[in-house]
Amino acid sequence: MTLSLIAIAVLLVLMLARVPIAFAMALVGGVGFAIMRGWGPAGSMVGNAVFETGLNYSLSVVPLFIFMGNVLAGSGIAQGLFAAANRVFGKMRGGLAMASVLSCGGFSAVSGSSLATAATMAKVAMPSMRAFGYADSLAAGSIAAGGTLGILIPPSVVLIIFGLLTEADIGKLFLAGILPGMLGIVGYLVAVLVAVRLNPGLAPQSVAPAPLTRRDAVSVAAVLALFAFIMIGIYGGFFTPIEAAGMGAAFALLIAAATGGLSRLKLWRAFLDSATASAMIFVIIIGAEIFGNFITFAGLPDTLASAIGDMGLSPWLVLILIVLVYMVLGCFLESLSMILLTVPVFYPLVMNLDFGLASLQDPEAVLIWFAIIVVVVTEISLITPPVGMNVFVLRTVLPDVPLGTIFRGVVPFWIADIVRLAVIIALPVLSLYLT
Repeated sequence: MTLSLIAIAVLLVLMLARVPIAFAMALVGGVGFAIMRGWGPAGSMVGNAVFETGLNYSLSVVPLFIFMGNVLAGSGIAQGLFAAANRVFGKMRGGLAMASVLSCGGFSAVSGSSLATAATMAKVAMPSMRAFGYADSLAAGSIAAGGTLGILIPPSVVLIIFGLLTEADIGKLFLAGILPGMLGIVGYLVAVLVAVRLNPGLAPQSVAPAPLTRRDAVSVAAVLALFAFIMIGIYGGFFTPIEAAGMGAAFALLIAAATGGLSRLKLWRAFLDSATASAMIFVIIIGAEIFGNFITFAGLPDTLASAIGDMGLSPWLVLILIVLVYMVLGCFLESLSMILLTVPVFYPLVMNLDFGLASLQDPEAVLIWFAIIVVVVTEISLITPPVGMNVFVLRTVLPDVPLGTIFRGVVPFWIADIVRLAVIIALPVLSLYLT
């Protein structure tokens, strides 16, 4: 237990020193294991972690879903989604910001990546909002927040990795993310309405939406068809969630070919971006696997569970404390790193708690509910300073918008997320109803 706590402290110091999280976890985990077992066993453990992660068939979903999102981003689908959403909300004050949120939700339903959603929609929606006099804070904030939906609305790379870490049913995790994801969209729309009501200067009274073109309609139909194809394929028993990644990527290529929006250069860029992102994710997973093996061998999860049991804390209080830990870590850690670092510690702890609800008597239900809580907290971390990965992505795409402006713009959406998190915790049925 003591060695585990020292290792966590060293890990935090390395991260503050800007050592990449993957290498920091691998270093601390490898050295810690060597101190306990010796350098020979530690070397074998590290080698096995690299070998098993690289050959893990289940992880093939990561590059395939990322590639699917990049293909759609390059084929112009996002522009059609934004135009269609603008037809729904364009005549309302703040309508373009609401259209950005809605189109982010639609794009994230087929991209699986928050960062890809935020980067793509920034290029599509930001010029329109600026042209019609929207404040940069509201415009950028709606895109940054809307982009966070990509890690919850299925197919979600983060939910897949959570499922692989805990051996949860990925198909059920996808279903569990639908209603909380829809609640997130509604919450963000309300946040825009409240923000422009309190400060009308953030947005003009109304914007006359442009007529919906045939290409826009095709884009919306393509997204709906791809989402339906993946979900029906999984739950109709035609293919597994892992196979769905390959089928979805192939379907996305067919859509891109049919719409004619993907040039050879854009296709090459989709391959290159997918390979780069996948390599980064795999290195982080390997580092987390090494660190996880160490803390498991050191007995931290079991010791932590016993200590909390001896303290007699309420299961609900324990859950709230875990959420607060995630909120703090989210200020400093990238979302995937945070999940890989913490789930091996908190997952066994939560599974040993009795929340006293009929809907949470089944261990699988507890696991699925906890997964959604973790992902929603991770969404919040994507727009929480000082890290806020989605904010930094927007800063890269929009270099003339200061970070402070974007962070001010996400405040209403951050508050909406806190409300949604409280609802999900208080009402587990919201996550479990479709499963």
